[in-house]
Amino acid sequence: MFDTTQTRRPRLPILRDQHVVRLAGILVLLLIFFAIMKPKNFFGAATWQSMAIQFPEFGLMALGVMVTMIIGGIDLSVVGIANMTAIGSALLMLQIAPAGSDQGSGQLALVAAILFSLVVGAAAGILNGILVAKVRIPAILVTLGTFELFTGIAVIVSGGKPTSGLPPEYAQVMASRVVGIPMPLIIFVIATVVIGLIMYKTAFGTKLYMLGSNETAAQFSGLKTTSLIIRTYMISGVYASLAGLVMLANYNSAKADYGSTYTLLAVLIVVLGGVNPYGGSGRLSGVVLAVVVLQVLSSLLNTFPNISNFYRPLIWGGVLLLVIVVNQWDKRGNLTRLLRWKGRAS
Repeated sequence: MFDTTQTRRPRLPILRDQHVVRLAGILVLLLIFFAIMKPKNFFGAATWQSMAIQFPEFGLMALGVMVTMIIGGIDLSVVGIANMTAIGSALLMLQIAPAGSDQGSGQLALVAAILFSLVVGAAAGILNGILVAKVRIPAILVTLGTFELFTGIAVIVSGGKPTSGLPPEYAQVMASRVVGIPMPLIIFVIATVVIGLIMYKTAFGTKLYMLGSNETAAQFSGLKTTSLIIRTYMISGVYASLAGLVMLANYNSAKADYGSTYTLLAVLIVVLGGVNPYGGSGRLSGVVLAVVVLQVLSSLLNTFPNISNFYRPLIWGGVLLLVIVVNQWDKRGNLTRLLRWKGRAS
């Protein structure tokens, strides 16, 4: 007797994630719809170049929010950190290399601005982490408060006006293209690879998921939860400051209210990407896919002149609520049972 049963090949881990598969399907449908409805825009190189410049701004913030949400927290201060560090970096560059300075001064200003931004971003994240881990204030309250704090600092330092007139060396590097690829996209790709290595190739990444799954159990297992939380928010602060540097390059100026909708967008991306708002689960691939999906949707909306930009917050808020409801419904197995029932009926 021969065994005629076929052994199923194990699926790739990424294909087992329903959020990733679902997002990939949505992206394909969006691209098809885009190509049919607006073929001129879809096949134009300028559209894709514009996307590659735009989405790293909120994409970097979303990566920071992602790591905080994996441990069961959240970071609503990312836009405040981005604008504060961008304004600080711009003012520092103007001090080092005012108008008419030589190339050497401009290059020194560029390096100083990047280092300053990353250090201040890390410090802002550490402040968030200390308030959450040490003072034991809920993360949503801490980061909402520090968002207002950092935005207030940015307004006071800049006088509420745009800070412009940056040394040309900054745009020559941060807004340049390498083999036709915009620098903001390169920064986003590198940042994604780095956060992926941290999450999946280090003990620190494993501990983040353990902490998010059960903080009490993590403490009893010997994890230094306070240090983990502080370092996690520090990472979020650094990624927000990177977003600030990208925004500074894209706009060639800094202002306290730039990217005002990015907080909602970053949270939407992370939830849409399948990260559990209560912590303990979520994939980087899902978040990256969500970034691309929302950027394609945003670019598609731009091609319809009748749809005003004022509708964007309404659309993003509605999508966020819909995703949360679907995820909660799917947790109970309702969606899976519905799909199985339809499959049998057909």
